[in-house]
Amino acid sequence: MESKNDLTVLYDGVCVFCNLTVQLIIHHDKKGTMRFAPIQSSYAAALFEHHPALKKIDSLIVIESINSPVEKISIRSTGALVIARYLSGWWNIFLLGYIVPTAVRDWFYDILAKYRYRLFGKYDSCLLPSSDVRSRFLDIS
Repeated sequence: MESKNDLTVLYDGVCVFCNLTVQLIIHHDKKGTMRFAPIQSSYAAALFEHHPALKKIDSLIVIESINSPVEKISIRSTGALVIARYLSGWWNIFLLGYIVPTAVRDWFYDILAKYRYRLFGKYDSCLLPSSDVRSRFLDIS
């Protein structure tokens, strides 16, 4: 059972950069409670049914307080900062990003997101996580 401090991260499951980032997060998640699901999954599809505006997000969605009546959803650069806050430690240096206006942060985020396949590549389908971390992934078949 997830506590209100746990996060669920939806990411582009065919993006090489996104998959590498998820592996980096898993490595540094000392609590071991963060969960993951590709945006191509049925888990994400169910979320999009409840939050139709999220359908246009194709890279990063972070859900906090998943077991409470109110979900807090962060996207794009703010989602990345929420992950940094969760990881704590030296990752907190990235929280200085909150000084930058969201529109500016998201502009830079969107540039990276737009060219992520060209810069890093794209898989033909979502990768299956290794067996040692598979339990942290939602809706993996």
